[in-house]
Amino acid sequence: MGLLDSIAGQVMGSLSGSNSGQHSALVDEIGGLINNHSGGLSGLVSAFEQQGLGNIVGSWVGSGQNHAISPTQIQAVLGNAQIQAIAQKLGFSPQELSSHLAELLPQIVDKMTPAGSLPGGGMLGGLLGALK
Repeated sequence: MGLLDSIAGQVMGSLSGSNSGQHSALVDEIGGLINNHSGGLSGLVSAFEQQGLGNIVGSWVGSGQNHAISPTQIQAVLGNAQIQAIAQKLGFSPQELSSHLAELLPQIVDKMTPAGSLPGGGMLGGLLGALK
């Protein structure tokens, strides 16, 4: 079981209307979101900061309580086209997908940064390799 599978297993109870195939596919897509951003996890965090959500994403990385993010804010960061493409691929509506991401992404980023900071380049590569 990969790192993201292990992390996601801890937080997937929130997806009560979707089946296990959708759970697995959503985990893969979250891994893809992180992996496909220029700079990996750091790049994804930067995308949130560029949208003025640095305090929110910073709480996920830091050691304190995670601040909530709205589905609308998720859409603003990731873009409607990306949300729609992933939603269609997984069989969710864009609103359902945004809600799931708003619930899961803070927890996953938090679990990927247990030391309260973004991992260094070598460690990040190892984390992303474990996602597959």
